[in-house]
Amino acid sequence: MGFGAPIGFGGANSVTSSRDAGLPHAGVPGHLQDEVKRVLKQEPVHDLPPVDFKHFTIPEVPFTLRSFLGDHKWKLFFAMILVIGESILLQAGPLLTKFGIDEGVVAGNKGILITVSLTYLGSILLHSLSAWYRIRYTGSLGEQLMKNLRIKVFSHLQRQSLDFYTNEKAGVLMTRMTSDIEALSQLFQEGLVNFAVQGLTVIVITVILLFLNFKLALITLLAVVPITIILSEWFRRKSSKAYKIVRDKISEVLSDLQESLAGIRIITAHNRRKYNVVKHTNIVGEHKDANLEAVQAASVYTPGTEAIAILGRALVLIVGGRMVLNGELEIGELTAFLLYLGAFFTPIQTLTQLYNGYQQGQAAVSKLRDLLGTTPSVAEYPSAKPMHEIRGEIVFENVNFSYNDSTPVLKHINLKIEAGETIAIVGPTGGGKSTIAKLTTRFYDPSNGRVLIDGIDIREVQLSSLRRQIGVVPQEPFLFAGSIRDNVGFSRPEVSDSEVIEALEASGLMTMVHSLPEGINTVIHERGASLSDGERQLIAIARAFLSKPRVLVLDEATSNLDLQSESQVERALDAILDGRSAIIVAHRLATVMRADRILVVRNGSIVESGSHKELINTGGAYSAMHNQWQGTVRSSGS
Repeated sequence: MGFGAPIGFGGANSVTSSRDAGLPHAGVPGHLQDEVKRVLKQEPVHDLPPVDFKHFTIPEVPFTLRSFLGDHKWKLFFAMILVIGESILLQAGPLLTKFGIDEGVVAGNKGILITVSLTYLGSILLHSLSAWYRIRYTGSLGEQLMKNLRIKVFSHLQRQSLDFYTNEKAGVLMTRMTSDIEALSQLFQEGLVNFAVQGLTVIVITVILLFLNFKLALITLLAVVPITIILSEWFRRKSSKAYKIVRDKISEVLSDLQESLAGIRIITAHNRRKYNVVKHTNIVGEHKDANLEAVQAASVYTPGTEAIAILGRALVLIVGGRMVLNGELEIGELTAFLLYLGAFFTPIQTLTQLYNGYQQGQAAVSKLRDLLGTTPSVAEYPSAKPMHEIRGEIVFENVNFSYNDSTPVLKHINLKIEAGETIAIVGPTGGGKSTIAKLTTRFYDPSNGRVLIDGIDIREVQLSSLRRQIGVVPQEPFLFAGSIRDNVGFSRPEVSDSEVIEALEASGLMTMVHSLPEGINTVIHERGASLSDGERQLIAIARAFLSKPRVLVLDEATSNLDLQSESQVERALDAILDGRSAIIVAHRLATVMRADRILVVRNGSIVESGSHKELINTGGAYSAMHNQWQGTVRSSGS
């Protein structure tokens, strides 16, 4: 059965007119296309790394810093050796100063003074080389770890079911992939290594102080260390709480930003820009207040430790100076002691600053642990087997389903769709029409009952082998930033140009494509914002056609189209539905009248089933809907 005459998409269209007018979402402006081509030609070819993605994964231990770094323990051990060597070389200076003063300056021995000076210079050079290699080594290791973590998180998101994305805000998930991983990157590449360097520095200096003069070291450490520990513990608790709030608030900031950018057209249409600025200002203000809590804690801790350091040096000068006057300590030893004491508090202050990054990193670890601990509600069984090439028989056996475990959406659905049969599902909004389509594609699993294709429970087969044979055309097709070719060949990236053109011809889009400067290689904007609704829907149909599915699901595929676009889309469906099982969910009866069988779904149950003619003769719910639709068509025509 035909769908009416095609409409013309040749000549000027939404892409070319928007582009020529210089409007946003209009692709690359004409005067910049040559420059874009030049840049793309200079882009080096990158070989794609091998990726082994599986829907089923063995449960892992909860994500922690230890589990994250555990696979690289020997590389980290080598990095620690480098850190130890660097710390020892870093603290050679004051000790050499002591020998230079006592054995060279005081004794008047120029040879020892020159030897100590050259040794000092050599230690500085060795320290510089050690630090250079350590930074390069740990930097490379850190980037590899962050790459692995990003792939791990992204793959985990790819395994999640649709209800996960219904319940989670996109901006919050973006935070997990961006700022949280970035906080971990900074913690590893700058925080942990420097933490080790500064921590070892404190230990080395403590040992040297005790070696230089046990009595003076003991007096000094007992005077300054306890109060420093108490102040540090207070700061740890205060900043830990503050940075946990900061991670939550940055998620809210990015979530609100993402939502505002995605809905900018609606915001503009309803004159809500000022309101959204006020709302975002409040959210950013809460993020600022959370940061100020941490800043206020640091404003007490940092000057506090500096004051303790000054008092410690004053105490050493008083006690040590008296020991020098009494002949108990040499002037070189006192000088080295003061230098080491100054170096003792510097890493403590650095550790304080690093602890801020550590708190942010730990907060990020906590958020990522929660994310990576989420299991998909539609999981692939460990015993799942590849699905053979299907004929297309679909059976619902006493299926019940609810989205929230409280309100039933489908109740006792028993349905059989023969291979190659086209059924249409109509009914009031919220009746369960789209849910039947989603259960067929296994976007969700039934609460009770089974869905079978060719007699096989679809929960017992591998998801990739199932979805490879099912094509879906949603109400609002998503187009990716890229060329028309990339979008049409989305399910089969290796497809040839001739196959892409065949799919576009079957959908009736080639006239429009021929009018574009780059043909099928013309770049369209993300979400297809530079195309009309009809053009986007036809590309989605071409995409489904190219995937060569055995079962096709059309979920309100024509509900947002005008009559001309609907006519073109329905004409394209004639080609794609031929010989395939199909489920068409629709409100418009013009779309469903071609189906072999029509189901009327109301309140989660199938209340009528039959062909268009049979249901009209029955005089039930479908007949009433048809009469109402005819009345609307007549009134529109008049």
